[in-house]
Amino acid sequence: MERAPIRVLIADDDPVTRRLLLAALAPPVGVELGTLASVEELFDSLDLELASRNGSTRFDILVNNAAIAPDSSVEDTTEDVFDRVFAVNAKVPFFISQKALPRLRDGGRIINISTGATRVAFPGLAAYAMSKGALNILTLELAKQLGPRGITVNSLAPGFVETDMSARFLGDPESRRVASSLSALGRIGQPDDIADVAAFLASHAGRWVTGQYIDATGGSQLKRAYAADSSPARDGPSLQASGLGGQVTAESVLYRSR
Repeated sequence: MERAPIRVLIADDDPVTRRLLLAALAPPVGVELGTLASVEELFDSLDLELASRNGSTRFDILVNNAAIAPDSSVEDTTEDVFDRVFAVNAKVPFFISQKALPRLRDGGRIINISTGATRVAFPGLAAYAMSKGALNILTLELAKQLGPRGITVNSLAPGFVETDMSARFLGDPESRRVASSLSALGRIGQPDDIADVAAFLASHAGRWVTGQYIDATGGSQLKRAYAADSSPARDGPSLQASGLGGQVTAESVLYRSR
């Protein structure tokens, strides 16, 4: 990109977002998202902020990071919960991207924050995983459409990361142990682990990567999770106290960030 970028990030207030906002010097525009009207309100505020700062409403980078992930099995998911999850996680990124297209400079970037839960079965978060699967499809469609403009579009999929969204789950010691054991690197991800990958995709170095699902789970599910006695965790730990509810095997528990 020929000019210094204005990196605009649309997200809830978690550590990954704060890290990216500080690095990018994006304008702090906050709106409770969930409807088309909220997206329009967001861009009305954003246009004013950008124009006052830069004399233009154009920008270079969009990161769709806002999401909610209520713990709810298929049986327990109400219509209201389902609709809210899809409104925030799928509808809002769609319309944010739509509104961003005339404002996004050629050679820009769109990064959609997905989740590793779209690649494995995790019934406790079925609606959440479904909504992020929809976001991955949006990534493919936009990458094809915007390629002629030199705009790259990618999905970035974290696993377990120390964020506000995963705090309840990771606050349970046994859940934390299982989550750590699922990573090939043997630990919980940190916000900088994800932010650094996003920074690469947003940079000139990431110019030849588009339409991709980037796994940033620390190698989750590359190895079998084992119990403390090193025997296979066939029955798995009970994660009732974590807020997930029910019996969840070590093989099926993962991906509690975006």
